[in-house]
Amino acid sequence: MAAYSNRVTRLFSTDYPIVQAGMIWASGWRLASAVSNAGGLGLLGAGSMYPDVLREHIQKCKAATSRSFGVNLPLLYPDIDKHIQIILDEGVRIVFTSAGNPKTWTPVLKQHGITVVHVVSSSKFALKSQEAGVDAVVAEGFEAGGHNGREETTTMVLTPGVADAVSIPVISAGGIGSGRAMAAAFALGAEGVQVGSRFVATPEASSHQSFKEAVIKAQEGDTQLSLKKLTPVRLLKNTFFEAVRQAELAGANAETLAALLGRGRAKRGMFDGNLDEGELEIGQVSALIRDIQPAATVLQHIWEEFNAVRKKLAE
Repeated sequence: MAAYSNRVTRLFSTDYPIVQAGMIWASGWRLASAVSNAGGLGLLGAGSMYPDVLREHIQKCKAATSRSFGVNLPLLYPDIDKHIQIILDEGVRIVFTSAGNPKTWTPVLKQHGITVVHVVSSSKFALKSQEAGVDAVVAEGFEAGGHNGREETTTMVLTPGVADAVSIPVISAGGIGSGRAMAAAFALGAEGVQVGSRFVATPEASSHQSFKEAVIKAQEGDTQLSLKKLTPVRLLKNTFFEAVRQAELAGANAETLAALLGRGRAKRGMFDGNLDEGELEIGQVSALIRDIQPAATVLQHIWEEFNAVRKKLAE
């Protein structure tokens, strides 16, 4: 596949403007290095890693690829300062931040020559991110899996809104798992895409095989945004989701929901494979995923379909 050049590929030194999302319990060194080796940008999901585990995954990723890779860092993580220090110590060149104020850590990262991208769910936060000095933003729509914006703005509306609001490159995310969706994002003003759920259904993803099989069996309507009184998160419906739904219908407050969530709920579901009692974070696009394929094959199919769609539209 011929390499492509735009502001996103030049920013990351990649062949294609396709980013693999840094998802908790899925995005370890095997997945990130496989995507990077295939010409995209692989991200390690630091949100489910203790500091020493993050260091191990960075070192293994460096050994497995000579290409660019990065770390996705949720800013609400309790040991954020330790994670930042490890990123600096290990010479990571690209960091995607999310779930927090980009002004807090962007200056520190930029001082060390690190490319910084922040994930946003509104044009307002995209502008704040640009003002904070980030190099690009990810406009992540309501369709996305995992933690989501309270605004519930869809990718179709968010992407052009953010693209109109900022001058830095916009990477579209949420509901993107194919070349068709990528072409749509580019038509809306994006210069790159971030793909999450589609990369969960790969052998390289570190999530449990049972979870991967649940993802490819998912149908339309099988995911829903939940836990809005805490931090909104899109979940695959199961016994735990139903318990949360019933609690919310009964008027449960944030403290009650936090107690119901408890500790380690996401690990129990996505990493340990407890499909009943675990928290299963996945996007709406799971309804379109029907097989488990190698990460390089997934990236190749997205890129080839993207170019085929562009050619068809041009005709």
